[in-house]
Amino acid sequence: MIHTSAIIEKGAQIANNVSIGPYSIIGANVSIGEGTVIGPHVVINGHTSIGKNNRFYQFCSIGEENQDKKYKGEPTRTVIGDNNVFRESCTVHRGTVQDRSVTTIGNDNLVMAYVHIAHDCLIADHCILANNATLAGHVHLGDWVIIGGMVGIHQFCHIGTHAFIAMKSGLHQDVPPYVMAEGFNASARGINSEGLKRRGFSAEDIAAIKRAYKLVYRQSLTVKEVLPKLRELAQKCAHVAPFADFIEQSTRGIVR
Repeated sequence: MIHTSAIIEKGAQIANNVSIGPYSIIGANVSIGEGTVIGPHVVINGHTSIGKNNRFYQFCSIGEENQDKKYKGEPTRTVIGDNNVFRESCTVHRGTVQDRSVTTIGNDNLVMAYVHIAHDCLIADHCILANNATLAGHVHLGDWVIIGGMVGIHQFCHIGTHAFIAMKSGLHQDVPPYVMAEGFNASARGINSEGLKRRGFSAEDIAAIKRAYKLVYRQSLTVKEVLPKLRELAQKCAHVAPFADFIEQSTRGIVR
């Protein structure tokens, strides 16, 4: 299952049923879990841990040195969970000691062609990153986030669970859970209602989330003014609580 032209450096830990295609290179400090399929011309480098049943298409570069000028060759890491798909020519860079020292990707994510995930990013579970999406350093994505094609995300931005970022958007601030954002200087465009329906949210829950959204985006209230109202609404619908928590904890400010 390992092509004769592949280069596996001494020290790499490869599970028995991993498939590695022609001309791929696996570094000495890489571990790869069962059922993972690595296509041709893939480079996996650095201190990189990959879980089970992942798929890497041709020309991916995973765990390479990051592009932060402060990086001085420290043994920082890349950690990837299970059941992820990385399409053609994706790049994922290792972390920096200035942050968590690790770039983390969870489980069941689809990373489409030419996506770049920079140092110290944290991608949770069930996310979709469409073609040419670019994440700068220290970006965090919650569960079930969808990033459209050719989206650029500024460093340190956080995107909450179930959020949706439309194609060709430029994101410079945080996006709360459930919110759809769009535009070069992205602004909020409503609630990701269709996504919530697909994931089993009830009509009552979606209505409560919409009420929370209107409090933040339609009432001209400051964050300080709106948080008590969100907390009150969260007592009736638990799904509002993450919305309120995210806004309260945001350091970059939220899209408006």
